[in-house]
Amino acid sequence: MTTAPADARTLLASLLRQALAQVVPAGTTAGILLDRPKLAQHGDFACNVALQLAKELRGNPRAIAQQLVAALPASPHLEKAEIAGAGFINLFLTQSYKQQVICRVLAAGERYGTNAGGQLKKTQVEFVSANPTGPLHVGHGRGAAYGASVAAILAAAGFDVSREYYVNDAGRQMDILALSTWLRYLELGGETVSFPPNAYQGDYVRAMAEQLHSADGARFHKSWAEASADAADVSTDPEVHLDDLIANAKRLLGAEYERVHRHALEQQLADCKNDLAEFGVTFDQWFSERSLYTSGRVDRAVHQLEQRGHIYIQDGAKWFRSSAFGDEKDRVVQRENGQYTYFASDIAYHLDKFARGYDLVIDVWGADHHGYIPRVKGALAALGEEPARLNVALVQFAVLYRNGQKVSMSTRSGEFVTLRELRHEVGNDAARFFYVLRKSDQHLDFDLDLAKSQSNDNPVYYIQYAHARVCSVLEQWGGNVDALRSTDPAPLSSAHEAALLKSLMEYPDIIENAARELAPHMIAFYLKELAGEFHSYYNAERFLVEEAALKHARLALALAVRQVLRNGLALLGVGAPEKM
Repeated sequence: MTTAPADARTLLASLLRQALAQVVPAGTTAGILLDRPKLAQHGDFACNVALQLAKELRGNPRAIAQQLVAALPASPHLEKAEIAGAGFINLFLTQSYKQQVICRVLAAGERYGTNAGGQLKKTQVEFVSANPTGPLHVGHGRGAAYGASVAAILAAAGFDVSREYYVNDAGRQMDILALSTWLRYLELGGETVSFPPNAYQGDYVRAMAEQLHSADGARFHKSWAEASADAADVSTDPEVHLDDLIANAKRLLGAEYERVHRHALEQQLADCKNDLAEFGVTFDQWFSERSLYTSGRVDRAVHQLEQRGHIYIQDGAKWFRSSAFGDEKDRVVQRENGQYTYFASDIAYHLDKFARGYDLVIDVWGADHHGYIPRVKGALAALGEEPARLNVALVQFAVLYRNGQKVSMSTRSGEFVTLRELRHEVGNDAARFFYVLRKSDQHLDFDLDLAKSQSNDNPVYYIQYAHARVCSVLEQWGGNVDALRSTDPAPLSSAHEAALLKSLMEYPDIIENAARELAPHMIAFYLKELAGEFHSYYNAERFLVEEAALKHARLALALAVRQVLRNGLALLGVGAPEKM
């Protein structure tokens, strides 16, 4: 099997450029854009360059298209070119050229579909970044699956990718967790505690308290009377009551409070890391929010804004003039009590990202943070950075349904389904795939019953079954799989075979588009369609026929399909089983 000199887009673009040089010898700014028509009768690619030239040349686009088609150089890989509509040029590749995709897939193996379009741009993808205040739940799982897949797709598209988790280890939520743990610890010491309803309620808090009590005994013991002294009435203002309890804990424990705080943080962070690793999600960097404060980077960021004249003081607080940079209103960066806001640390964090030399920074945020984008980009612009280098991908919350009933989730109340529980129930593969089956900014209903079903309605099962079917066919054949790389594909002529060849050729474009749009669902949709085409082929044709040339050609095609299924599933963090 011989290989064509270039991929289809490169080949056709070269032919069109040569035709352009004949039709417009003085040169033109018109670009060669090649799209894949939805209907097969419209060719393998379509180009609108004639329509672009019409205004420039003051001519009829169909007439210009006719000139371009007439000027196209002869090519053994181009069957014909036709003019359609107002002046589109539809291009048809030869069957022999399309057959050679099998050779390209088998020669490239796991690299098939990858490209160098990213030019090794240094890119950071920051995702999950959930507060370490409890086990990850199914809502966090969607951000994890999406971010990991985006990072893998960008790497396949030639970007130099670094994966980062921003650890929110500073601020009130961590203080609430530390307090919750300490109050459960006091109960273990015999105290009767009126546990706040808005503190963290889960069993994991009791477990952390038990660990603390086992390791340190009565070291942190105080009476409930001391712990609750002068606290606001919980029924009047639960949040003020909670803040008063936190203040009491810090006062009573002094330097020992840090031990309780650190214990809660370390336990939850370790659980988070383990959970994500089991989910196939790993990070190159775990970045501490507290380090922004201890290193003085938050101070410096606010000071830089002040020096540039973007800060004003009102009611004792420092405000950033974010409305001057596209935000709906100005934002507080430092409260009247001297404490910085989360926004201040976020400014410092993004400055640090840019200082680390990333060409592109991608943040994966929950969809409820949509309004946060203009203020962060505004702060970067105010500090002389390029906001366009920050790309924020929004992920809608995932809602879990079991037996048709919605499952409520609240971290503080402890009423939630953990990511670990989901993984154990449906498996990593189904979880990873279902999470990216829709666009990230679309609502996701996660149907447990469907995810666990072994039926064609379950998309991940359907795709994996296609992979396993190829493995079964090759096992039945029992021949040398490596020898199929040199098989002549000429005998492949059926409609099913043509559809599969077309799909295999499209895979590199799918990766390129998914990387550009930060859209793993494009890979998921493609794999489902490819699997469907293979299942139809499997049901319509026999592979192990008597005629050796046809048998080997069909087996080579099946092997190429298996490779592309495996490559695409790997980008989504989904396994490719050989038996099911």
